[in-house]
Amino acid sequence: MTTGLSPEGTTTATAALGTLIRGHRLRIGLTQRELADLSTISVRAIRDLEKGKALRPRAETIRLIADGLRLGPRARTALEEAVRRGHHGGGTRQPLLERCAPPAPLHPLIGRRAEAAVLAEELRSGAERLVTVVGLSGVGKTRLALETAARLHDAGFPVLWHTAPGAVTDSLRPDGDPLLALTTACAAHLQAPEPRTHPDAAAACGTGTGAPSGTDASDPASASDPASASDPASASADEQPPAALLAALGDRDALLVLDGAAPARLDFPRLTRLLRELPGLRVLLTADTPWDVPGERLFLLAPLDAPRPDDPARADAPAVRFLLGRIRQVRPDIVPDERTLADVAWVAHRLDGHPLALAAAASWLTVCDLPTLRGIVETDPAALLDHLADGRSGCHLRDGVLRTLAHLPPGPRELVARLCAADGDDFDLDEIVRLTGRSLPDCGRMVRALLIGGVIRPGTDRGRSAFRVLRVVRALAARPEAGPATHAASHGPSGLPEPLGSTASAVAASAAA
Repeated sequence: MTTGLSPEGTTTATAALGTLIRGHRLRIGLTQRELADLSTISVRAIRDLEKGKALRPRAETIRLIADGLRLGPRARTALEEAVRRGHHGGGTRQPLLERCAPPAPLHPLIGRRAEAAVLAEELRSGAERLVTVVGLSGVGKTRLALETAARLHDAGFPVLWHTAPGAVTDSLRPDGDPLLALTTACAAHLQAPEPRTHPDAAAACGTGTGAPSGTDASDPASASDPASASDPASASADEQPPAALLAALGDRDALLVLDGAAPARLDFPRLTRLLRELPGLRVLLTADTPWDVPGERLFLLAPLDAPRPDDPARADAPAVRFLLGRIRQVRPDIVPDERTLADVAWVAHRLDGHPLALAAAASWLTVCDLPTLRGIVETDPAALLDHLADGRSGCHLRDGVLRTLAHLPPGPRELVARLCAADGDDFDLDEIVRLTGRSLPDCGRMVRALLIGGVIRPGTDRGRSAFRVLRVVRALAARPEAGPATHAASHGPSGLPEPLGSTASAVAASAAA
């Protein structure tokens, strides 16, 4: 009995070796001819290796190529590992990748089929390689990402899924994810590096950063680290993507999902290098704010559609379907007759179709009836944000809204206060211009900032483009005494310019003026 690879398995394994060689060559700016001259290996041999055609390269060949590329110990080891996989174990790579599935959602997808179809097609075709889904906390970004990832997995993409620490999960991870460790390593690699500083140097410069005058303290290469200054090769080694990830994926199409990402903490040059060295990789982020980097496809996710109170109540409206589904979980005895459907549609509209707010409201039906719930929504919707069965959800939503308000620039923040204080719910651009006294381009930019943050939602209910502030935003902006939730948010990792409580107070004070 032999343990050799089939020809197909060997080609798959050597493709990973070729990807590594090509990536290192491009990183230092060498052509195949230049690498051939430096390594004394023929151009044809290098071309065959990079294309995965050289099935069993000799150890001496790999050593000479590593010398020509001036690789350090870790990179040399990665090349040798890729060669060993080609000789002994590369045939298992394909089945392992096939098992890289996204987590399984705990709830059905409602009202997002069109969005999922667009995202899946853009990523599958390669029309977009970096997509960031943004929206207010609890609006359903993770659920949309799960559906998109499932569609790509059905199309043959291995899915590498990473959930940021502290993010609220609503899914079950598959057992035995073969690339879980690599996914974690890749997510860690994309984090912006901490500047390498020395306290003595910081004190001498008086900057508190350890960076000499005239340098960028956020750039590790310019930080005052004698070791990195004396050895540029070692300083750049940490910038390289995980070699094991490059070897595992090679040129294959794959999807990396960073769920609950903090874009301010991500390192764009590292992502650029990763996308360049893995030409088949697509990246999908879910975040409260955009990354604002070249090539980013920004996908704004609004709450679910809900019928207006003066329109006929429809059980098939997405927000109504969502709320009815959550009601059935806690009160299966409630029958959706005409009166019940009218109350459900009213609550769904009053809470703007926001999924997490609707789920929290439904949880209150364990202690009250539907008419009572409707009365609470009318008088004090902020109280309903505490999910009775899941206390984390209420804090998550409150913290997310307050964090979004605090992160807004002064102009959009002032606009929120004016909209909350003005009569009416819906505003078009002309009304916003009159309300603020600012130019149309200024108002357009402020409205766009509020749409990206998920603070307002668009609509065409009256045959015109209009916007309204979400009810949960109004409720929390008027209640700055958010207590522990505010404290927790103000000490979160987002690096906000001021405490959240003061922001909510400012919005509330402006609205009451």
